[in-house]
Parts: sequence; C-alpha cells; structure tokens
Amino acid sequence: MLDWNNIQTVFLDMDGTLLDLHFDNHFWLEHVPLRYAEKHGLSHEAAQDALAPRYHKVVGTMEWYCVDYWTRELGLDIARLKEEVEHLIAVHPHVTDFLAALRGSRRRAVLVTNAHHKSLALKMRKTRLDGYFDAVICAHDIGVPKEHPEFWDRLQSVEHFDPRATLLVDDSLPVLRSARDYGIGHLLAVHRPDTQLPAKDVAEFDAIHDFLEIIPR
Repeated sequence: MLDWNNIQTVFLDMDGTLLDLHFDNHFWLEHVPLRYAEKHGLSHEAAQDALAPRYHKVVGTMEWYCVDYWTRELGLDIARLKEEVEHLIAVHPHVTDFLAALRGSRRRAVLVTNAHHKSLALKMRKTRLDGYFDAVICAHDIGVPKEHPEFWDRLQSVEHFDPRATLLVDDSLPVLRSARDYGIGHLLAVHRPDTQLPAKDVAEFDAIHDFLEIIPR
C-alpha cells in the first residue's frame, strides 16, 4: 500500500485516526445534549434538536473545533464536561506499535490536529502518545483548519516538509482532498474512525482498517 522508501515525513491526525472517534461522537451527540437539557429544562431529544443546527452552522471552521467557542455559545464548561467522559478516550488498535516502528525508522512523525489545545492536552494526558512525536501541530496555532487550502502553506512556515515525500493519514475526506490539492504525495483514509459505527465510505482514497497494515519494516 505504501512505498516507504519515498516517505520522509508522516503527518498523523488524532481524532478518528489515532484515537477512536466514539469519544467525540458520544460527547457532542449525547453528553453535551444531556447537560444542555439539564441546564434548560429540556428533554434529551429536544436538546439534541436544538443543538444540531448550531453544530451544522460552523462545521469545518475553527469555531467547530474550539472548546472556548462552545463554552461561550452554550454556557457550559466544555473542558470539564469532556473530563466527565474521559474514560471513553481510547487508542485505535496497533497505533503504539506503528508509532514505535515509525520512530525506529527515523522518519519525522508529526501529529497534525484540528483539536483545540484543551482537548489535545486531555487526550495526550490520557493516552501518553505525545512522546512518540517529533512535533505536535495544532490548527489553532496555524489559524485555519486542515480543510482550508491555506493550512498547508502556513504549516510549511512551522514544519518544513516536501509534499511529495509526505504521508498524511486522516479520517476526514475534506482534509484529505485539501492535502491532495496541495500536492501531498501519499494519502490514507481510515475505514472505521468510530469503532461503534459501521465502516465509512472512504470515496476515492486508499484506507486502512488498522495501523498494523502499514507498519514500516
């Protein structure tokens, strides 16, 4: 699936790629509506109906990923609410094996995430994955999400890379398309970002079921 001889840099997404997206889906679709319903005296279903259009309005923007934005918008302490269900944070199978082999191969391993710093800190504290990376890049420091064409040019200013010799593994099709348009040469999607849901349609991209399939030898 991959020609490792032509890959120098590996960009890895976090949520849905290295980590099970079940935590995030449960948090935004179940837990936040639960707490919002309690705050406003609504049923759980009514809260879900109220929140859905507010979510949809900002999907793909920095606000969508911003803990502070949602804290202001909803009047809920989003960072604290994430801690209430942090037991659901889980690493996908064979991720640590892959990351250890990647470090051993002496290629540059970079976590590139849209997640807000507060979410990132919680998940790294819970999973202890941060020690495997040469760098951790947060889109909130770049100023635009990975879906945005300008992201990759801005990324070059803080993490120089040769697009043709770079691998990106990401569960987001808009992100993969943005990276492809920029010229990143090696792209992989993820079949099951959320282990509690069926495999997703990965469209025109090659995809992995787990990281055991692409461990560099």
